[in-house]
Amino acid sequence: MRIVFSLLMDNTPGVLSRIAGLFTRRGYNIESITAGVTADPRYTRMTVVSSGDHEVLEQIEKQIRKLEDVRDIKRLDEKESVFRELIMIKIRANASQREAVHAVVSIFRASIVDVGRDFLTIMLTGDQAKLDALINLLDEYEILELARTGLTGLSRGTKDVRFLP
Repeated sequence: MRIVFSLLMDNTPGVLSRIAGLFTRRGYNIESITAGVTADPRYTRMTVVSSGDHEVLEQIEKQIRKLEDVRDIKRLDEKESVFRELIMIKIRANASQREAVHAVVSIFRASIVDVGRDFLTIMLTGDQAKLDALINLLDEYEILELARTGLTGLSRGTKDVRFLP
């Protein structure tokens, strides 16, 4: 079973380390973790994806709630949330290959963000399946470097938005 937590936390030094440490000490797995400052610079929004059985996931949530930096925690349901991931892929491609690569990139609505004599860097945002599909289509090219952000997400609508003083 997989779960996505959205955490609203104080933007203090070491907050990411405390979350990672909690998972490490308890032997829980983090599939992905993303964090960034919110519109209010006092707070950080963190998205943590983990997996385990029902009891393990309940325990993870209880342990996270105990941290003093945590202001809000939500479980993001797949049907009631919006998820995205970013990927950047640098492939070896000479001038004669660029047209074919551009055709693939266009299908996915991805962008070519850097070009050199023998390489292209492609950027794409989307769900995990979309990113994996792009990687599979680019498999015939040599992938020089690849970076993925991990999942980030927000719940749909405004019913569970938490405003902090």
